[in-house]
Amino acid sequence: MSDRIVSWHGAPSKPAYTPPAGAVDAHCHVFGPMAQFPFSAKAKYLPEDAGPDKLFALRDHLGFSRNVIVQASCHGTDNAATLDAIAKSQGKARGVAVVDPAISDADLAALHEGGIRGIRFNFLKRLVDDAPKDKFLEVARRLPQGWHVVIYFEADILEELRPFMDAIPVPLVVDHMGRPDVTQGPDGADMKAFRTFLESRDDIWFKPTCPDRLDAIKEGGKGDPWNAFADAVAPLVADYQDRVIWGTDWPHPNMQDEIPDDGHIVDMIPRIAPTEDLQRKLLVTNPMRLYWPEEL
Repeated sequence: MSDRIVSWHGAPSKPAYTPPAGAVDAHCHVFGPMAQFPFSAKAKYLPEDAGPDKLFALRDHLGFSRNVIVQASCHGTDNAATLDAIAKSQGKARGVAVVDPAISDADLAALHEGGIRGIRFNFLKRLVDDAPKDKFLEVARRLPQGWHVVIYFEADILEELRPFMDAIPVPLVVDHMGRPDVTQGPDGADMKAFRTFLESRDDIWFKPTCPDRLDAIKEGGKGDPWNAFADAVAPLVADYQDRVIWGTDWPHPNMQDEIPDDGHIVDMIPRIAPTEDLQRKLLVTNPMRLYWPEEL
């Protein structure tokens, strides 16, 4: 693997939608710069640099105030690039780390000092080779006060993961709703299964994100403007409005063959959260509760 890829739009449009003051892009990433922060030897993709300067310029262009930077799989368990971006944000970013389950309590405390507020467990086989549930549970029991677990999986393994997720003793945040087939509609099997999961405990949060992934032409959808996504996801946001957070997913890992326009992604917000009250919960109130509770 030697060819570096670009998965982000070079000139995203200015969204028609204006986010509320204090809005948080609560799911984004940084890549490198590789010369300073080399990618993992186990990385399944090798991206071009997409560092904090690009991220914060996009934040301002799209009308957001803060970022939650989620450790990308290409950096493995070395969170240096994420911590560097947080440090350069002037207090406007926090993060989610990927850690070796054997990490020491002292190193977890250091991550907390660096602005990390959760850890991520990834169960996508195309991105990770090993996901040891027993070791993940052990580290989840040792997290600093106020942290949560972010979990990424595909809809076909939701039931398989239920015993593991039920045992996690801190709040859960599910990336991209566990990748349901949105073309099934709001009452499709995947959405029904996800709702059953949400009903199982009241501290499961989710991100109604990534229309470009979930309503992609190659996955059976019709692509931008992502109508199937909007139709399937809006009822979920309405019904669980105190447990939703939102993000761009920039720089859209592995989407180099169908690069989305970030302005169009932002314009999906009022289609899944049509009222000002819902939008404020999605973009301000809820992410602040998770990542900046001391400011509330």
